[in-house]
Amino acid sequence: MKIAVVGTGISGNLAAYHLNKKHDITVFEAENYAGGHTHTHTVELGGEKQIIDTGFIVFNKKTYPNFINLLKELDVPYQSSKMSFSVQNQRTGLEYNGTNLNALFAQRRNLFRPRFYRMIKQILRFNKESLSLLADDTDSISLGDYLYNNQYGKEFIHDYIIPMGAAIWSTDHDSMFAFPARFFVQFFHNHGMLSVDVRPEWFVIKGGSSEYLKPLIAGHKDKIRLSAPVENVRRTAGGVFVKAAGYEEERFDYVFIASHSDQALSSLAEPTPLENEVLGAIPYINNEVVLHYDQSLLPKRKLAWGAWNYHLLKEKKERVALTYNMNILQSLKSDYTFNVTLNNTAAIDPKKIIKVLQYTHPFFSVDGVKAQQKHSELNGQNRTYYCGAYWRYGFHEDGVVSALQALKDFNRDVLGEQ
Repeated sequence: MKIAVVGTGISGNLAAYHLNKKHDITVFEAENYAGGHTHTHTVELGGEKQIIDTGFIVFNKKTYPNFINLLKELDVPYQSSKMSFSVQNQRTGLEYNGTNLNALFAQRRNLFRPRFYRMIKQILRFNKESLSLLADDTDSISLGDYLYNNQYGKEFIHDYIIPMGAAIWSTDHDSMFAFPARFFVQFFHNHGMLSVDVRPEWFVIKGGSSEYLKPLIAGHKDKIRLSAPVENVRRTAGGVFVKAAGYEEERFDYVFIASHSDQALSSLAEPTPLENEVLGAIPYINNEVVLHYDQSLLPKRKLAWGAWNYHLLKEKKERVALTYNMNILQSLKSDYTFNVTLNNTAAIDPKKIIKVLQYTHPFFSVDGVKAQQKHSELNGQNRTYYCGAYWRYGFHEDGVVSALQALKDFNRDVLGEQ
């Protein structure tokens, strides 16, 4: 059969990887590179040559089992990474890194701050009490309501739990209050983040994340059309007609749409009520991402430097401000401190900026999480199948799982496989 695949993120590439074994596929990609958030750069600076990721970076064996299996199948090596999280509150001067006691009190005056101890006490309380949310899968309370109803203090809320969530989902500070609480706690629980001492080991791809991309697309690389954003997807009883920029409209038997939910919806000529309801419930937000080597974006005290560094800025912004220390995450040996900063470009020394990029990330709400449950119901309607990380938590494993589900639904509907 003739099948179109829209998007070359992990979901689209994995769908194409499997479909190409039995079908005639054509893959459409809006960008001038294949990979989506798998984005690796070669940086030459001061006689050094470094391979640095700006999108997908880390994974673990506990919560990325399908992605790990894919790496094994593709024979892609990976190495250990060091995960840590710091907060720098420019309004109060607070700095800490939650890795260990020494880093937690990197700012020694925290030893004499009652409010800092209150925050630690409430972290332990949240880790224990929030698990009760997992007992009821119908609970739709927001994170903000849960925190306020249970009388958590502002130190815990604004200097720990909201920054942690905002950093993970690349979402602004205030919007995290609308996040579904059960969804939030389930993710934290799955990743061992509700435990003080039992955390998964994290890994990165050796040589950069794009190293797994090479063998994944090797079999269909010649079928990927770059810089070909899909302008229109028209479904009829007799086939699917795809119009991409620079190409005439083409007919296919089926289409796998692996672009973001909002992009998928806008590309449909005549979306169904269900498509409008489900895809419209999971919006995306844009984040400006800068690769640079200005270490002034990191906490003042080097002991407080984390792999992820959250910035609570003096002036409130509409987007999360966050810096990834790539030397820590990718174990880079360098005279420079390479960083990837989200939405705080003005604070970076322009002379130390290497590259400016734009990425979008899904924003989850109570309605959005409900919409996720209709994935398989949506798949198959009008010869269309959907995949993307937005169908779960928004990360690489979720993209893999969504692609496998779409393929399963396709094989069930079209090939009669159970």
